[in-house]
Amino acid sequence: MLTFLGISMIMCFMYLIMTKRLSAMVALILIPVLFALIGWGLGFHFDSLSHIEITKLGETMLDGIKKLAPTGVMLLFAIMYFALMIDSGLFDPSIKWILKKVKGDPLKITLGTVFLTLTVSLDGDGSTTYMICVAAMMPLYKRIGMNPLVMTCLMLLCSGVMNLTPWGGPTARAASALQVDASAVFIPMIPSMVIAAAWLFVLAYMYGKYERKRLGVIEMGDISHADNLTISKDPEAQRPHLRWFNGILTIVLMAALVKGILPMAILFMLGFCIALVVNYPDLQMQKKRIAMHADSVLAVVGVIFAAGVFTGILTGTGMVEAMSKGFVAIIPDSMGPYMAPITAVLSMPLTFFMSNDAFYFGVLPILAEAASHYGITPVEIARASIVGQPIHLLSPLVPSTYLLCGLAAVEFADHQKFTLKWAFVTCCVLLGSALVFGVFPLVSLV
Repeated sequence: MLTFLGISMIMCFMYLIMTKRLSAMVALILIPVLFALIGWGLGFHFDSLSHIEITKLGETMLDGIKKLAPTGVMLLFAIMYFALMIDSGLFDPSIKWILKKVKGDPLKITLGTVFLTLTVSLDGDGSTTYMICVAAMMPLYKRIGMNPLVMTCLMLLCSGVMNLTPWGGPTARAASALQVDASAVFIPMIPSMVIAAAWLFVLAYMYGKYERKRLGVIEMGDISHADNLTISKDPEAQRPHLRWFNGILTIVLMAALVKGILPMAILFMLGFCIALVVNYPDLQMQKKRIAMHADSVLAVVGVIFAAGVFTGILTGTGMVEAMSKGFVAIIPDSMGPYMAPITAVLSMPLTFFMSNDAFYFGVLPILAEAASHYGITPVEIARASIVGQPIHLLSPLVPSTYLLCGLAAVEFADHQKFTLKWAFVTCCVLLGSALVFGVFPLVSLV
C-alpha cells in the first residue's frame, strides 16, 4: 500500500504540473503534504512517523529543505553573477568580433553560431540566450539566404549542452532530488561537455560546408549592426572599462570551482559580491541590478526549496524505498548492474514527454534507490540523468524553445523534425564520453 501511495503521489504531481493545473513550486509543496496526511489518516506506519505525533511531519519536511539549502544558495548567486557579467558587457567584444569575422561565409557563420551560443548560454537562461544570439546572427542568415533551421538547431543543441551547468537547472534538480552536492554531479561531467561541444563544432562545419556549396561566399562589406550590438538589457549598467577585471574574476572563479577550493555556493557568493561592489559601487545601482533579475532568480530558487519538501516526505515516509523495491523486483537480475546507462537512456524520452520537475523529482529518486541495490551511487545516477537534456529542449513543454522558433520565424514542428536526430546524436556523444571517462559505470561489478 505504501508503494501504491507513493506512485499515486508522483502521478498526481506529474499530472498537475504537466496539465498546468498547478505550478511546479506549489505542487512540490502541497501534493506530498496531502498524500502524507492521507497515509497517516489511513494508519500507514511511515518510517519516520510511526508512533509519533503528526507534527513530526514538519521536521521531515524541514530536514529535506536543509539538505537542499546549499544548492538553492548556489543557484541564487550563480544566476545573479552571470546576469551581472552580461549587464556589465563582459561578452560584448567577443560577440562583435564573431560577427565581424564571419562576414558572408556560411561556414564561418555556422561555426560562429556555435561559439556565440556556447558563450552566451553560460548564464544558464535559455530565453536570454536565444534573444541575444538570434538578434546577433539572424541578420546574417537572412542576408545570405541560409536555412534558419540550421541556426535554431545549433543554438538549441549548444543550449542543451551548456544547460548541464549547475545553475542551468537540470543538474541542480538532479542533485536536489537525490540530495547530493551539485558540484559532485557537474565537475566530472565537464570533459563530456567539452567533447559534446567539439561535436557541435563538427556539426556546424558540416552544415557550413553544405550551405557554402549551395550559396557560395557572399561579399557583405562592413557588418554595421555589429558595432552597435550590446547584450546588456540596460545601457546604464555597462562597464566597458572594467571588462578586464570581470574577465579575470570569471576565470579565477571557474578555476576555483573546478579545483573545489571552496564549496560552490560560497564561491559564487564571494564572486557576486566582489563583482557587484566593483562594478556598481553606488548602493542604489546595486539595488537596481538585483531587482532587475529578482524574478528569474526567485522562480528557480523557489522550486529548489519546494523540492526539499517533496524529497523530504518522499524519503522520510519510506515511500521511495517501497517503490524502489517494487521497481527492483521487476528488473531482470541481468539488467540491474546496468542501471546507470539505463537511466541515461531513459532520460531522453522521459524528459521529452514530461517536464524536468516531473522527471527529476518524481522518477529519478526511484531509479536511484533501485540502482543502490546494485552498488551504484546516487551521484552516478544523477550524472546519468542529465544526459538527455539536448532532447528535452525539443519538448513541447519547454517555453524557451517556442521563443527560439518565434524569433527565428520557423515552425516548431519543422524545428523538431530538423533537430531531433542531431539532438539524439548529441545525447549519445554525452553518454559515450561519460562512460569512457568513468563518470558513471557501464556495469556495476558490486
